[in-house]
Amino acid sequence: MRPSTAVVYCAIDSLISVQARELTGFSTFLDALTEAGIPCVWCTSRTRIQLDAAIRKFSHGHPFVAEGACGVYIPEDYFHLKPARTMRLGRFTCIPVATLLPAASQALEETAEETGISVVPLSALSPRELSQNVGLPQKEAELLRQRDFDELFFFAGASEKDVQLFAEAATKHKAALRHRDVFWSISIGGDMRKCVRELSTLFERSMRARPCNVALATSEDGRDLFPACDRAILLKDRSETEVEHAVSPGSEKRQALELELLSPGAWEKALYAIQTRQF
Repeated sequence: MRPSTAVVYCAIDSLISVQARELTGFSTFLDALTEAGIPCVWCTSRTRIQLDAAIRKFSHGHPFVAEGACGVYIPEDYFHLKPARTMRLGRFTCIPVATLLPAASQALEETAEETGISVVPLSALSPRELSQNVGLPQKEAELLRQRDFDELFFFAGASEKDVQLFAEAATKHKAALRHRDVFWSISIGGDMRKCVRELSTLFERSMRARPCNVALATSEDGRDLFPACDRAILLKDRSETEVEHAVSPGSEKRQALELELLSPGAWEKALYAIQTRQF
């Protein structure tokens, strides 16, 4: 790992598709970070298994945060000093931030029973139903079920009031709900700030300096990530208005550096800002 005092935490769900197709220019940006010796930590709601194709395609050799901040996954021998609490999941060393399944599944079932609100976990769908609901071929859709920490589900005819009631009841089970697209995720203990803190400790030992953690995300993907990092780069589309984010816990509201995602030179501007810390 080449010396650097910046670490980029990049929310990739809007930048790399499930089929590992990239948004134009993103792979060049990743190559430029590698050339500059800047680690890029991928952050995603997907699983380690879903990421496998993208990791291989883009030769991603850095840690990643998966399942909506449920766990930190570290390639073999990435850090010389090992984290204190880890487990082996697939070919990665994992720092578990959330509780392993079936804890989330049990919390989902118990919360549904307590509230009387109907939910449908993806694990209960047939292969055909799953494929139809997620809009993917059955083989790719099945990867959604192979999870380590969180349970994906959707509400069956619930109103906004029902969803709010369900979320409040879930907190009694120490569960966190997250919404993305048509699905919801429930986990026990998922926390992006904790994921970033765990990695920051390891990077600090490796770099022998406190890293500057830079979040890079769209507004949808950055809700949890921006407050967990020191600096933020917001990737906007043309329809979005100005957005403010708290870019570090307990700090005053500060405006993130805003770049139009599809504009010429956006990735070059992002790289320059990261290297110079001009935000």
